[in-house]
Amino acid sequence: MRLVVTGRDGQVAQSLVEHARDLPGIDVIAVGRPDLDLGDPDSVDAALAATRPDIVVSAAAYTAVDRAEEEPDLAFAVNATGAGAVARAAKRLGVPVLHLSTDYVFAGDAASPYDETAPTGPRSVYGASKLAGESAVARANPQHLILRTAWVYSPFGRNFVRTMLALATERGAVSVVSDQFGNPTSAHDIAEALVHAASTVLASDFDRWGLYHLAGSGETNWSGFARHIFSVSRAAGGPSADVRDIASRDYKTKAVRPANSRLSTDRFHAVFGWRAPDWQTSTRRVVERLGALHVDASSVP
Repeated sequence: MRLVVTGRDGQVAQSLVEHARDLPGIDVIAVGRPDLDLGDPDSVDAALAATRPDIVVSAAAYTAVDRAEEEPDLAFAVNATGAGAVARAAKRLGVPVLHLSTDYVFAGDAASPYDETAPTGPRSVYGASKLAGESAVARANPQHLILRTAWVYSPFGRNFVRTMLALATERGAVSVVSDQFGNPTSAHDIAEALVHAASTVLASDFDRWGLYHLAGSGETNWSGFARHIFSVSRAAGGPSADVRDIASRDYKTKAVRPANSRLSTDRFHAVFGWRAPDWQTSTRRVVERLGALHVDASSVP
């Protein structure tokens, strides 16, 4: 199986490439700028055709949540128009597309985890652009899985785990929001799920295309996530800090974050027979891997 993933330098793409190294018969090719640029839809067809994919993972995205408030045209060009171009190119090649979306498509005011039937209501440009991307993908290629995920972290790039560890090298205490809840999700777990789903849809007459939620098992808030990161790091001899709970109103951002980002993954489990490990276990694996490395403070956004 040749799996082509967009977003060469992203967390999911790097995790997919790494995951596939130990899997016989799985070839992962990561493509990105300048060969494939979602801001230039004309580049998409040629870049994907050259890779001869069996299935396409659409992981590239504009993810600067706060900057999107000032760059809505660019956010929509990448996350909506660009995502649609990837799905359309996959259809022309006669292959399915697995598209990654986000919990930010929800308003975040529900009292329970969101399932795939819950009404959307993004409160940020980023969330609105990703929701538009879902619609563009669904229109462009009937053979699609749209996979909403949340709170993604990994050993790669900028993410909450690396940011916390970097801050702990500089400070004895950090203030972290405690009134936003969600499912921390390891990009390595996403990679495993993507390979599993891709193998499933290519090995049978699959007909359950559509929308799914794919996230880590269990839930916490950002401050609880930070405490677990520091607990694991401290036990491994790495940096740690005290965590001070603060409210969202005391941590000003340009974009509104959902207070409730919890996603129900029951449908993905029912159809594909796969569920992510509990978030604490997956976080431990990433923190312990980073423990022997110097976490550069420049990785802090």
